[in-house]
Amino acid sequence: MAKDFSRSHRVAEQMQRELADLLQFEVKDPRVKMVTITAVEVTGDMAHAKIFYSASKASDSLQQGLEKSAGFLRTQVAKRMLLRTVPQLHFVYDASIDNGMMMSKLIDEALATNPDNVPEKDKK
Repeated sequence: MAKDFSRSHRVAEQMQRELADLLQFEVKDPRVKMVTITAVEVTGDMAHAKIFYSASKASDSLQQGLEKSAGFLRTQVAKRMLLRTVPQLHFVYDASIDNGMMMSKLIDEALATNPDNVPEKDKK
């Protein structure tokens, strides 16, 4: 049975904090300035890490900028975290925030067209 809070999970959380700091203060590429790291998943053997990110404007140039800075980020993470094996970084766009905003908009539109369906506690 796996532990509830495994080493790979702890490494992923620390890596998320370090990557967010590095992207904000160290990376000079203007394509990656407004990126939010939403989650990090590290494999059990610490060979690979999926970094899920979100941005106000998702584009191919943003993805290319992240992939281009992956070597620098990996080197800096190795220095900061003192890991024997530093995972390869794979960046994946996280569309969950966009999907949540779209769902919220659809719900607001549905309530606006039929105000009789609004619960009593939400009526003003």
